[in-house]
Amino acid sequence: MPGPLRISEAASLALHAMVLLACQAGGPLSTKRISGQLRVSDHHLSKVMQRLGRAGLVDSTRGPKGGFRLARRGSAITLLEIYEAVEGRIRERTCLLDRPACRGGCALSGLMNILGNEVQAYLARTKLEDLAVGMARGLGVESG
Repeated sequence: MPGPLRISEAASLALHAMVLLACQAGGPLSTKRISGQLRVSDHHLSKVMQRLGRAGLVDSTRGPKGGFRLARRGSAITLLEIYEAVEGRIRERTCLLDRPACRGGCALSGLMNILGNEVQAYLARTKLEDLAVGMARGLGVESG
């Protein structure tokens, strides 16, 4: 059974790529290297990385030794910033069907508001560094 929360592939790529960048102690990571580690399309990842760059979350360097690195420390980047860089602002969702007949009278509007508020609060309070530290521990490496 799928969980109650769905995150787009682009947002998932952004979150995972940013965690990899936060764990990177050395130079920049290329999209080829990131896509290889995540086992995803290099082309799709490139588009996601461009969005993260436009949002000021990553810096890029061109050339054979180029790639991406965090524009700020992981402790200064929230998961909400990453999510919204790719998906846009989170909007209030009152109905799973999103149909006009449900507006104002949807049986699930209370649940949707509670879940939406909880997810948004979690993303806003969780720093990229928090995930990077957990990932690094799981891999047995120190985060950078």
